[in-house]
Amino acid sequence: MKSPDFNQVVDRHNTGSIKWDFLEQYLHLNTTDLLPMWVSDFDFQSPQEVLQALSSRIEHGIFGYSERDDRYYQAVIDWFSRRHQLTLYRDWFTTVEGVIPGLALLIQMLSKPGEGIIVQGPYYSSFAKIITMNGRVLIENPLIECPEGYKIDYNHLEHLLAQHRPPLLLLCNPHNPTGRCWDRDELRQLLLLCKQYGTTIISDEIWADLTLPWGKFTSILHLGSEWHNNVIIATSASKTFGLSSLRISNFLIPNPALRQDFHHRLHAHGLDVFNSLSMTAATTAYQAGDRWLDKLQDYLVENRHWFEQALTSSVPWCHMTKAEGTYLAWLDCRQLGFDDNTLQQLLIQKAKIAVSMGCSFGDQGKGFIRINLGCPRQYLEKAINGLAKLTQ
Repeated sequence: MKSPDFNQVVDRHNTGSIKWDFLEQYLHLNTTDLLPMWVSDFDFQSPQEVLQALSSRIEHGIFGYSERDDRYYQAVIDWFSRRHQLTLYRDWFTTVEGVIPGLALLIQMLSKPGEGIIVQGPYYSSFAKIITMNGRVLIENPLIECPEGYKIDYNHLEHLLAQHRPPLLLLCNPHNPTGRCWDRDELRQLLLLCKQYGTTIISDEIWADLTLPWGKFTSILHLGSEWHNNVIIATSASKTFGLSSLRISNFLIPNPALRQDFHHRLHAHGLDVFNSLSMTAATTAYQAGDRWLDKLQDYLVENRHWFEQALTSSVPWCHMTKAEGTYLAWLDCRQLGFDDNTLQQLLIQKAKIAVSMGCSFGDQGKGFIRINLGCPRQYLEKAINGLAKLTQ
C-alpha cells in the first residue's frame, strides 16, 4: 500500500461538504473566495484500505438491514488495547449514529427539563445546542487560562456542584478547542468531586487518537472500575480517519443499569439498525489504520510546528495556545483590540479565510479564533498570508 501524501490537494467542492460548499448556509457568508478553515474535519483522503473495503462492499450491491458483527466489536477492542493500553468489554458497547445524537439522547435520559448540565468553557458549541434545545440549563465551569495551557477550576466546579446539584457534566478529552489532554490526576480530582455530588460524567473522547508527541491521552476508563458506575465514554473513528459523514459511534457504559436504560431509549427511537458502509469503514480503519495514522500524526506535528513559527515571524500579534492533542489551533487575537464582529469582518474581507469564531465557544472564547490545521501545507501558507494582512 503506497504511503499517503498529505500534501496532495483534493478538491472538495460540489461534494456536499459543509466546510467547502455551505459557507453561506452555515456562516451566512455569500463569498466564494474564502479559504474554509472552520469545520473540524480534515482535508485528507481516508486510508486506502478503508477506500478499498468500501469499494468492495459497494460492489456487492445489497444494502439490507445491517447489524454489528464480531469483527466490528473486536476491531474496536483491539484498537484501544493496542493504541491506548485500555481494556474494553463487548458488554459495554452501545452504538449510535454519531456522538452528538448519542449525547443528546443521554441528556434526555439522565436529566429533567430545567436541570443544569455543566460544561467547561471554552466549550464545543454543539454541547450548548443539545443542552439548551433539550430544555436544560447550561452551567459553565470556565477553564483557567495559563501560559502552559488551560486548567480546570476545581474550586469553582465544587461551588457549582454544591449549588446546582447537576445530574451531568459533559467532559471533552482531548479538549476542543484548546487541545488539552487531561491527565490522570486531573481526571481523578474531577471524578472525586462528581461522585461526591452525585453527578454523572459523560466524557467525549472522540479526539483520543489524535494526540501530539508531548501529549498523552488518558481515558476516564484508565482510572479503574471504582468509577464505573458514574461514567459514560463516547468514542468514534470519525475524527481519526476522516469518516465524519459515515456516522457511527460507540458509547461505552460499564454500569449495567445505565446501559440497559440507554439501550431501551435507542430502541424507543428506532435506532436499532446500523449503516453497513459506516461499519465497514470503521472496522477496516481500526483493523488496518495504524501505519496511516502514524504518518498522519507526523504530518500534523509538522503542520503545527510550521504554523507556530510562521505566526511568530509574520503574525506576532497572534498567540497559539499550547496544545497536547487534536489538529485544531486555538488562536488568541485579543492583542488587536477588535470586538468579535469586527475581527470576523477583517478575516473575511482582508485575510480571506473562514474560521470558527471563538465567541461561538462561549464567553471564554471572545477574542479567539479556531483554525483547522488538518489540511495540506499550502492552505496554512494561505492562512498565514491572510492573517498578516490584518495589520497591513
